[in-house]
Amino acid sequence: MNTVKNIALGLFIICLPLLLLLASISVAANLQWLYERGFEKYDISATTGLAPEELEKVAAGLIDYWNSDDDLITLTATKDGRPFQVFNEREVAHLRDVKALFRLGYRVLAGTFAYALAFAAAALFWWRDRRRLGWGLLGGGALTLVLMLVLGLLVLFDFEGFFLQFHLLSFANDFWLLDPSRDYLIMLFPEEFWYDVTAYCAIATAAGAVVLGGIGWWLKKGRASVRRSPAPVEDAYRQQDDTGGQHGDTE
Repeated sequence: MNTVKNIALGLFIICLPLLLLLASISVAANLQWLYERGFEKYDISATTGLAPEELEKVAAGLIDYWNSDDDLITLTATKDGRPFQVFNEREVAHLRDVKALFRLGYRVLAGTFAYALAFAAAALFWWRDRRRLGWGLLGGGALTLVLMLVLGLLVLFDFEGFFLQFHLLSFANDFWLLDPSRDYLIMLFPEEFWYDVTAYCAIATAAGAVVLGGIGWWLKKGRASVRRSPAPVEDAYRQQDDTGGQHGDTE
């Protein structure tokens, strides 16, 4: 049984970094404020010629697309008083690939969350072992922090190389190779924007790891105190029994 528990614990520790990172990415993908902050910070209105309210419509349209059942995106904006399709055929194809990646991430997120919940329930209610859950949260939090440190160093010292390798590994085509002089997708979201988003996701993931690690530390310490507390009580009862027995013998 201990072998099964240890294997389950190891899987739980491995699941936590995936769970936390994918959760932060999912939040970022649906956080319109993050899009609009990037548009303002990098003066995307001047780059694209789109008014701020049109950029807000673009951000909202992309978020709606991520969460819809539509295979292809159709997004219209107004520029110089004339409506137009924001993304061309190549950009639409790339966004379809990005959406497929998001959907895969959502499935992995759901799977890791279900497993983490099942492990926590088993540790608390079946095995009655809060300390094992505490060690799992501590181990998963520590592993997450190490991975986020590595990611942070990659982003800090060679984000361009990291960004390139990510696209080469994630996509089986070259639709992501766009022209910044005419393709709105890359004008809307320059490399600097993705640097900020990556940093946001890494920091959010690390913060989640610290919180879970703190909970794990509390669970581990709480279990240890529960194990130590019965001893003095048992000793007191034993002394009372011994005393009572001596009085009975005397009588």
